[in-house]
Amino acid sequence: MDTADRANAPVVVAIDGPSGSGKSTVSRAVAARLGLSFLDTGAMYRAMTWWMLANEVDVNDAEAVAVACGKPVIVSGTDAAGPTITVDGQDVSGPIRGQQVTSQVSAVAAVPQVRARLVELQRGCAEVADRGIVAEGRDMGTVVYPDATVKIFLTASEGARAERRATELRAKGLDEATITAMAADLARRDAADSSRETAPLAQAADAVLVDTSELTLDQVIDTITGLVEQRAGLSAV
Repeated sequence: MDTADRANAPVVVAIDGPSGSGKSTVSRAVAARLGLSFLDTGAMYRAMTWWMLANEVDVNDAEAVAVACGKPVIVSGTDAAGPTITVDGQDVSGPIRGQQVTSQVSAVAAVPQVRARLVELQRGCAEVADRGIVAEGRDMGTVVYPDATVKIFLTASEGARAERRATELRAKGLDEATITAMAADLARRDAADSSRETAPLAQAADAVLVDTSELTLDQVIDTITGLVEQRAGLSAV
């Protein structure tokens, strides 16, 4: 994309990174500060997984998942103040965060037909975003939005990510056994997402690496907001 085309293109901020790096919290905050739409693409894969499980599709049968993935109607609300996710008109924002979906989502996300379907939906969300969009996931900068205005790869040490997730789960009142199981699942999901054949988790060549291990949330938000303001000519609203 040349300079003239980029100047006229919608503002797209692509934020990728592993589980527990703070992508969702940071992305929502950046979107809210700059008046942009927000898209949690991980929620879309979770919604697809939830539908598969609810409809008794064997998520470990890639062919069955591929055949079924065109059936559910998945709609992502992109208001940073209150993002929503529905499947066939049903609000699934709560159910998709359960352990059953969490443990199976990597298998569903690895199916090429699932990714093709959801990438189309993700690109559509950006096209209708009035001011622009902040999209977070695992292949935003490498596959979904290769010409994004700003690409960020957000990461943190495995220990920092595990501790953050544990703190988050304790705040939700979960017991220690569940927290331990979900922490172990974090590393497994990272390995699965990084090694899959289709659109693996990877840092785009032109993405800015932001390691949040020793940074406060406000410092991370300020860093990314500053990059967007500089490259896209936006200012906070």
